[in-house]
Amino acid sequence: MSHQLTAVMFPGQGSQEAGMGRRLAETDPAAMDLWKMAEKASGRSLREIFWENEAEEMDETRYVQPALTAVNLALWFYYGPGLAPGFLAGHSLGEFSALGASGVFEPREALELTALRGRLMSEADPHSHGGMAAVLKLEQDLVGKLVERVARAGDRVILVANYNTPKQSVVSGEKEALDQLKPLVKEAGGKMVVLPVSGAFHSPMMQDAARELAWFMKRIHWKSPRVPVMFNSTAQREDDPDKIKRIMSGQMTSPVLFAQLVENLHAHGANQFVELGPKGVLTRMIPQILGKDPLVTSRNISGLQDAAQQE
Repeated sequence: MSHQLTAVMFPGQGSQEAGMGRRLAETDPAAMDLWKMAEKASGRSLREIFWENEAEEMDETRYVQPALTAVNLALWFYYGPGLAPGFLAGHSLGEFSALGASGVFEPREALELTALRGRLMSEADPHSHGGMAAVLKLEQDLVGKLVERVARAGDRVILVANYNTPKQSVVSGEKEALDQLKPLVKEAGGKMVVLPVSGAFHSPMMQDAARELAWFMKRIHWKSPRVPVMFNSTAQREDDPDKIKRIMSGQMTSPVLFAQLVENLHAHGANQFVELGPKGVLTRMIPQILGKDPLVTSRNISGLQDAAQQE
């Protein structure tokens, strides 16, 4: 039988849903404490939003980021010891959960960072000049060429922000540039879907917000990860605390190389992928990235109701 090496992954913004984390928090006091810490950091009753289904606020960046981090970390502290992972990783916002889980900083600091990150990102584009869109059915290289064509033609900010799977990318930039990209994507046989976000995340349009977050990061004591972490912007492992801090200082303006990250995890021996967080978005990406390999498994644990999967 082949050796089983587990990689635990944490989802990012877009994976939030009504009622997330409630059953676990009402059963496990440590999980409830994480929600309370997240509420203190954000200055808002996040349980009211996500557990009482305050729909108009549930997609707001400033509330999603600390709330989803609380859910991800609660799942980690409840299930993580039994999973004994060889690697941790997160998608965009989820990277902060991976670092909190690996002990690079404390859970409270992870929640303070993501509450501030959410606020800064939500305020970074008050006039809504920027946006994001998913591009489906086109190879990454082709999407890159189309984006470059639009950027050059109009001297606009537009770039590939997320390399999610071989045929699913996310572009980020000025709305006019996204509008210009749409007919090119259609002509190439692809599909473009505008995402409900408040700005052009993972682009230079987040530079001021990234600078302010980096200033706050200096106040935190960064440690070496207890479990190796593979990073979004490099798709590589990093263990040095100072280098990790530098990577995370630029994370908000750097692309998310998720497909490459998963390929590298697999190359390092990971063949079991477990996503801790709502919805299972990352779980569904794994076979799209690695193909239908019978030796590779991917599953999602989204809450207490998934405990049976552990048996």
